[in-house]
Amino acid sequence: MVAGPWAGTLLADLGAEVVKIEQPKGGDRMRLLGHRVGGIGALWAGVNRGKRSAVLDLQQAQGVELLCSLVARSDVFIQNFRPGVAQRLGIDEATLRAVNPGLIYVSVSGFGDSGPYIDQKSYDYVVQALSGMAALQAAAGGEPALIRNIVIDKVTAMTAMQSILAALLARERGAGGQHIRLSMIDTALAFLWPDGMMQHTLLANDGRVTTGPHMADGYLVRRTADSYLTLIATSNSQFPGLCAALGRPEWLTDPRFATLADREANAAELSDLMGEEIALHPGTVLRDALHANDVPCALVNPIAEVHLDPQVQHNGTLVEHDRPWLGLVREPRPPAHYSVTPTSLGRHAPKLDEHTDEILAELGHDAAAVAAFRASGVAGARH
Repeated sequence: MVAGPWAGTLLADLGAEVVKIEQPKGGDRMRLLGHRVGGIGALWAGVNRGKRSAVLDLQQAQGVELLCSLVARSDVFIQNFRPGVAQRLGIDEATLRAVNPGLIYVSVSGFGDSGPYIDQKSYDYVVQALSGMAALQAAAGGEPALIRNIVIDKVTAMTAMQSILAALLARERGAGGQHIRLSMIDTALAFLWPDGMMQHTLLANDGRVTTGPHMADGYLVRRTADSYLTLIATSNSQFPGLCAALGRPEWLTDPRFATLADREANAAELSDLMGEEIALHPGTVLRDALHANDVPCALVNPIAEVHLDPQVQHNGTLVEHDRPWLGLVREPRPPAHYSVTPTSLGRHAPKLDEHTDEILAELGHDAAAVAAFRASGVAGARH
């Protein structure tokens, strides 16, 4: 629903021509999630921006033939089905490679091609639970929690895009086409591991491993008198500034907090004291005092005000413009700045079936043939 499709959008942001193949009855069911205009939901529009939409019935042999003719002139094919579905539809890697030997074929799945979970449906929240990400969100003694964002879907899409670019470069250097297989569970663990599993990485049991606090323990949002603030400042260079900003110079000489090792050993006590002090002051006053003492911090921007943040506005990160079908839209521009080949937001998210006729024409079919495809149900949406 997201991991494969958003990879295509990220490639479109880089200038790729991307065609999304949808089913005749309603197309991608994500089209109807969340706020929507004219049958296009906001989430779907963000995940599928920059593409053209063609509708083919892959349950019919002629629909598969049309897809194969499109694949024959393509560089990359991405499918996000559970294992076995592509084979049943006749769009598996071997079949498509027969029509395009240089094809980069990408399979994105929840759990991989084999194993005890491959028959289960996989969604972002499922993989968050299995990978340890949900457990990591629990405070000491607290309950696990999901990150309220499809983070696994999106990092899998980013990994797919990165892998596709590497495969295209390898093909340019003579490696030929290849099959890229990605699973959400593998990607989630690779993404989570360096910091999330920092206490489950060094496994030597001969006394060489010195224990230390988990980085996540300091990831707290603290209540101020009128807002919320986040900061981490326990290092030797930042702790004096924290004490000065909070008006607590006595913490510098408190034996519990005198050294970094002391602060690590008494982290819970220090955290409680910081929370009590921070709660007494207005957020903007604290932020300014902390910044004046070179302590990294930020007030929490409400979701509805993120676009008003001065740095976001300065960077031009978010663009407000009119899109066909959707009207006024706010969306992020591609984050990478290229000095020679600049990126752009490209075309709008397509309506279902918006480009079927033009794509069939590009494949060499005249108007009569396109009409026949539509009449037989091989191509075009069914209402």
